[in-house]
Amino acid sequence: MTEAGTFDDLFAGADSPKPPFLESRSYMIHGEMLKWPGETETVYSPVMKKLADGGEAIPIGTFALVDEKVSLEAAECCRKAFNQGRGEWPAMKAEGRIKAVENFVRKIKEKRDEIVELIMWEICKSKPDAEKEFDRTMQYVLDTIVDYKNEQNKESSVVAAPGYMAKIRRVPLGVVMCSSPTNYPYNELYTTLIPALLTGNCAVVKVPRTGGLCHLPTFELFAECFPAGTVAMLTGKGRTVMQTIMKSGMVDAFAFIGSTKAAIDLTKVHPRPNRLKLCLGLEAKNPGIVFPDADIDLAVAECTTGSTSYNGMRCTAIKIIYLHSSIKDEFMEKFCKKVDSLKMGLPWESGVKITPLAENDKAKYLNGLVTDAVEKGAKIANERGGKYDRTLYAPTILFPVKDGMKVYEEEQFGPVIPVTTFDDVEEVWADLLKSNYGQQAAGECSELFIPLTVVKSNLTISDLKMTNMRIRPFCLQFSAGAPIPLPNPLTF
Repeated sequence: MTEAGTFDDLFAGADSPKPPFLESRSYMIHGEMLKWPGETETVYSPVMKKLADGGEAIPIGTFALVDEKVSLEAAECCRKAFNQGRGEWPAMKAEGRIKAVENFVRKIKEKRDEIVELIMWEICKSKPDAEKEFDRTMQYVLDTIVDYKNEQNKESSVVAAPGYMAKIRRVPLGVVMCSSPTNYPYNELYTTLIPALLTGNCAVVKVPRTGGLCHLPTFELFAECFPAGTVAMLTGKGRTVMQTIMKSGMVDAFAFIGSTKAAIDLTKVHPRPNRLKLCLGLEAKNPGIVFPDADIDLAVAECTTGSTSYNGMRCTAIKIIYLHSSIKDEFMEKFCKKVDSLKMGLPWESGVKITPLAENDKAKYLNGLVTDAVEKGAKIANERGGKYDRTLYAPTILFPVKDGMKVYEEEQFGPVIPVTTFDDVEEVWADLLKSNYGQQAAGECSELFIPLTVVKSNLTISDLKMTNMRIRPFCLQFSAGAPIPLPNPLTF
């Protein structure tokens, strides 16, 4: 379904911007920037040269492949800095930790342009999306500080229960190991690292092998803004760095976004897995459900954005569309035209929506899913579908998909869009209950078709405060109080 050069005119030529090249052997532990004398890895951009210029990948930097010894040294440094909660950082008052994080934000904002450029070239996120990732991350950090202050205020309150009055305070867990994914390397790291630090934990950070360059300019800022040993920043192979640290047992909490297999492989080697606190974000097969009374034009627009934004390489992307049979013809006609109208190109181009895929061999994997579905009865519904050239893959709509096809069951994490139909919404609920994955769902309708039980579940989820998500995974809760006489038991 592809020919070499199919999208050659979309790749980099003589008129393309000059790529960055960040050569680094740096890692950071003990609050010091250190140079790794050993092996390094070259990072290549998914942006390829035109065939006339060789057609090869463009190198944009190097990073250190630190070994097991350095990995253990980093973990030991953080363990000593935590010192069972008596170290400088965990014992510091909340106001001091907040000031340190705010100082870090001020300094990192000065590197915005450099970080955005690296995100664009390394994972091919469009310039507006790369800028949004940086800006949204900074806003998230500031919002987390506000939530943390609110949590601190609550801790000054007295909680009463039958026969008791107490003050509840939260204390840090210890050493947290954080790792971020390729698709949102910057944002997803800070959504776990910053809450962990604010609450007094020390952290070992392993940046991703793909998407890690954008973190290198921040290493010196962590060394400058936080006490020695509070943060360690490492680059290298996951099995070398993370598995070594996990085996040591020096990790008290693990914040990880990636595959279930990787999470299991890492956590099972911890010597005390029953005591390991986990904060995981794993696969998803998020459905988009289009009901019979949906506004078709609106549904088409939302399903297009939901399934193709950043090439569909988002945890929250729509990964399968359930379409009511009564509207399938109108929806599919408009949906195919809309998807085929998306501009393909390079991340710095104006209006580009589909960019080269960041993961190695991703296009071949997606082509395998398409081939499997077609062999089992699905059709490529859109004119441009099924075409790819090296790292560029045209958004491909498969219809109708069914159980037994790989794309029906696996998280494709790319611009392949499986569509199936339903007559009764109970068919959809049955499918979702069988899935190994679960994260969110999108519904397109003008009236409420969703059963009451699902509505209640959604309300419960939306009622959870962001403080629970940001702060509490990295704290233990303690109460200190004494029995008091109460006139009557509290009743509800």
